[in-house]
Amino acid sequence: MKLPIYMDNHATTPVDPRVLEVMLPYFTEHYGNAASRNHRFGWEAEAAVETARQQIAKLINASPKEIVFTSGATESDNLAIKGVARACRHKGNHIVTLPTEHKAVLDPCQHLEQEAFDVTCVPVGPDGRVDPDDVKRALRDETILVTVMEANNEIGVLQPMAEIGRPCRERAILFHTDAVQAVGKVPIDVEALGIDLLSISAHKIYGPKGVGALYVRGRNPAVELAPLIEGGGHERGMRSGTLNVPGIVGLGKACELCRQEMPEESGRLRALRDRLKEGIVSGLEGVSVNGSLEHRLPHNLNVGFSGIEGESLLVGMNDVAVSLGSACMSARREPSYVLKALGVSDERAQSSVRFGLGRFNTEEEVDYVINRVIETVTGLRELAFEV
Repeated sequence: MKLPIYMDNHATTPVDPRVLEVMLPYFTEHYGNAASRNHRFGWEAEAAVETARQQIAKLINASPKEIVFTSGATESDNLAIKGVARACRHKGNHIVTLPTEHKAVLDPCQHLEQEAFDVTCVPVGPDGRVDPDDVKRALRDETILVTVMEANNEIGVLQPMAEIGRPCRERAILFHTDAVQAVGKVPIDVEALGIDLLSISAHKIYGPKGVGALYVRGRNPAVELAPLIEGGGHERGMRSGTLNVPGIVGLGKACELCRQEMPEESGRLRALRDRLKEGIVSGLEGVSVNGSLEHRLPHNLNVGFSGIEGESLLVGMNDVAVSLGSACMSARREPSYVLKALGVSDERAQSSVRFGLGRFNTEEEVDYVINRVIETVTGLRELAFEV
């Protein structure tokens, strides 16, 4: 076993060697621009991009033509939300979302409020899940978009997507999901779930950083988007700019591996996660799991430890990489807004730690982490008692 141990796979994942292998030739040998239509170098690049579209589309039951490449999930979320809002302004100005969404969703929604759009945040329950009926009741005649992440990036809770998508489809309201944490971890079928737009990031599924995709439904209905980036008309005019061919090749391969290995990998990760949870809970008192355990990603564990601060646990356990919550919020010292939306107290939120298991973690590593958590939490509690 090699130290330090990495268990922060919600923040990012290491690139799978099989992904890197297929990417490398597109840096040095097949370096053409996918938009160059006059020679073999461009044709090779374009063919590689189209193969990646097919690999991504297969993972979510979409058509390759419905895949738009971006720089990552934040851009995909912004393109989906702002793109729909500005293209459909003539139909209405109302957007529905949840308070537990990633900031890549909440911040664009907040920005649109400055453009006279109205945003409703439907509250979630103590388990982190929203009641689909509450979403349905929030819909209005002027609602143009519902955006709900399939799996939360902090607590791993899965939302009832089909039940949310159904009334949206009945009322011709577009349904977007930030599926960054869910893609490749749980099965996703955009047709069965009624999803019209779906955001993907390569670096969450053992692919490279700096590349992502947005699924944009092409028919029934054909989704119209106002572009964020213009200049050249790439990606059917939705996202101009020279395509990152090596990154796109890596994203495609990462999706292919997830599609092939998801059933086995999810089962293995769920067993490791349960082993981690049982080991910690049986070895310590005052441990509480945040969010639903029944409706949850197989590799996520978010736990609060009474009597300590999560930040102290991270410092004391510096040979294990875990986090307090979202990587993009790690510089801030306030309690997690996700946990606060569940009604969790400031004290418990401050004591909570997120474990994100991944493809390359082992039972031996899990057992080591269990012992380190128990040892460190016990030491911190004793220190606090003495003070």
